[in-house]
Order: sequence, then C-alpha cells, then structure tokens
Amino acid sequence: MRRGALLLAGVILAVTAGAPPASAADSSDVTFTNGRVTLHGTVVAPPGGTKLPGLVMIHGSGAHTREEFREQAEAFARQGIATLIYDKRTEDYSLLERSYSTLADDALAAVEVLRARPDVDPARVGVWGVSEGGWVAPLAASKSPDHVAFVVTVGANGVEPARQQAWAIENQLRRLGMDGSMVKMASSTLMRQLVDSEVFPEAHHDSVAVLKSVRQPVLGLWGAEDVLTPPGEAVRIFRDSVAHYTLRVFPDAQHQLRRTTDGYDKLPGYAPGYLELVGTWVNHPPVASSADAPPAQDRQSFELTPLSWYESTWLHLAVLVFLLLAFAFYPLFRRGPSSRAARWLSATGLLAVLGFLVVAVLIQVTLGRQLGPVVLGRPLPWLAVQLLALGAVAAAIGTAVAWWRHRTPRLGVLLAGGVVFVPWAVYWGLLGI
Repeated sequence: MRRGALLLAGVILAVTAGAPPASAADSSDVTFTNGRVTLHGTVVAPPGGTKLPGLVMIHGSGAHTREEFREQAEAFARQGIATLIYDKRTEDYSLLERSYSTLADDALAAVEVLRARPDVDPARVGVWGVSEGGWVAPLAASKSPDHVAFVVTVGANGVEPARQQAWAIENQLRRLGMDGSMVKMASSTLMRQLVDSEVFPEAHHDSVAVLKSVRQPVLGLWGAEDVLTPPGEAVRIFRDSVAHYTLRVFPDAQHQLRRTTDGYDKLPGYAPGYLELVGTWVNHPPVASSADAPPAQDRQSFELTPLSWYESTWLHLAVLVFLLLAFAFYPLFRRGPSSRAARWLSATGLLAVLGFLVVAVLIQVTLGRQLGPVVLGRPLPWLAVQLLALGAVAAAIGTAVAWWRHRTPRLGVLLAGGVVFVPWAVYWGLLGI
C-alpha cells in the first residue's frame, strides 16, 4: 500500500509538473461605438481582481488589430491592470484621411467600457498611445479630464506630424547612403507641397497646445535609438509643456521600445524594464515630476515653411501639364522642319518629367527602400533622371538655335517647354548636386 501510494504521488507530480501554468489573465470581447462606427476589442484582466486600474491602448498610424497589443496587455494584466485592446477603425481613416479628434473619441468610448466594469476602479482608468497614438492619447485626456486618470505615451512626438515625417524620411534616406539634392527634395520640397495641397492629413496638429492642456499625470517613454520620432526634442517639449510628468529614455531601444542595434532592426523582446515600469507607475503614480536627460540626435528636425507664391501647388500642377504637352507636341505634330536637338529635347524632357514623378511616388511609398543601388549618394533611378535633365537642358540650347533659324510653331512650343523645364528642374533638385 505504501509503495502504491508513493507511486501514485509520483505520477501526480509528474503530470502537474508538465502541465501549463494557470492563465494569469482573463479575456473578454467587447464592442463599443463612436458615432456610426462600431469598434471591436478585448479586455485582458487578472482573474478575480477588484478595484483594478484600467488602461486603453491606442495604436500608431496605419491599419492595426488588437492582437498586436496582446503580449503587452497580458504583461500588464500580470501586474494587476485591466487593459482594453481594440481593432483600429478603417472607416474615415486612410493614408489621405484621418482625424486625431475622432481617434481620441474612439479611445474615450473604450475608456467608458473599462470604467463600467465591476472589477475596475472607474477613477483609475487611463490611456496609452504609441507613435501616432502619442498625439491621440494626450488629446483624449484633454477632452475628458474627469474620466481619463492618466496618460502613457511610447515614442510620442512633441513636433507636428509633417515635421516629424520630414525628419524620419531624411533619416531613412541617409541610412540607405543617399545624400544631396534628392534628400532635400524628398524631406523638404515634396513634403511642403504635400502639406500645402492637404494630401498630408493632420499635418499641423499642435501637440504642444494639447500637452499644455493636460492636467493628468503623464508617463512619457522613448527609445534612445528612435529614428521615426526626434526623441531628444520630444523629451524637452514634454518636460516644458506637461504639468505632472515622468519621462524615461531606454538605451538600445527603438520607436516602439523594442530592443534594437540601430533603431531600424527589431530584436526579440522589449527594452528591459519597460513593461515593469508601466505597471509600477500605473499602480502607484509618483507625486513629484522627474525626467531623464534628452537623448542625443544626429540631426534636429526642421520647420516646414509655407510655400511662396511661385511654389503654389496649382501652379506646379499647371507647369507639369504644360511640360508633358510641350515635350509630346513635337513628335505628334510633324509639320515643319526637323532638328536632332529638338528630337533629343522632346525625348529627354518627357522621360525626365515622367521619371521624376515615378521616383517621387516611390520615395513617399517605400521611403526609398525600393530605389535600387546607390551610386555617388544617389539611387540609380534618380541619377538617371538627373542625367536626362542635363540632356534636356543641353538639347534646349540646340533647339533654341534651330528655332532661331526656322521660327516654326512646332519648334517654338518645344522650346517654350525647354525654357520652363530649367527652373522647374532646379526647384525639384534635378539639376542639383
């Protein structure tokens, strides 16, 4: 009997040793609405909790689902926090359309879901936002100071969105070995045109004004290797704008506080201490403000100045149409004397304009990652467009000589295109170093 009991005990121990541990978190799906949009989420909370603090997690830019936050939500649940994660809206949100105020209202609707739970203390529910969510979370807090108890941001910006995007584009292009006129065109000239034409939504969101209106405690977190948000500037702006703050910088961490070697790669796991710091701070917010030293930046962000009259988007669209028509007119309208220089101007000018449009789109869509090898600080497509532009300028001189000899409308229209092409190409950096 004794040996049998010992054997049975050994079997039980072996089975329980190999069994998975009991779940540290309960999950329950929820839905909530903001206007006509219904949002779907999940509350991840420690089982059997009472009077728990609550946290609503807000996504960065782009399309995202709640599952991207589940790992962090479960880590917070193990520290006694009920966390609501939800699928980001797709209606009224796209690359060309978005409203931070609407996104803030989405988050506030989620806050009300947590506040209504019996296991949550409604006076201790806050918001957490990463990247674009770092603009949205403080805005939500400023819109509902009685219902949002605190704010946590990760990789938040102090500068306006257009300025941040210009800084991030320049970082990416320089990392790929690019330099010179193309970098200036992509990070400044083109960005200013996109902002002026209102293609870039929420370009001038005033984060400083919002931060100054937040009266709740703010936990601001940044990776020292952040290449999307200017982290040094952000720390200083938060420190100077927020009334009650805790600001921390994690070395060897990137934009989302993942471990990294250079700000671009993502190593397994989050920055050591990040998840624990959030849990400790949410459960026991400090009374006194404190801030780490702002991390160093290789370059500062720069203000995108308004367009001058000659930079008007409509004027540039008109010039673009005129150039395409002028360069295509010569081969289509064949009446009159021909000229080798004119044929070259028509071909090189047309290819330079079309090539520029393709490269400009690729830069914005892929941040330069699909432009191929870099030679002399220029990706091959940009170098090819610059060579075509130089060829068009040389051919325009020859076309001017031909037009002086023959004075035909065919050559005159083409020459007018060549004359307009020169300042246009200078403006867009096609004739720059």
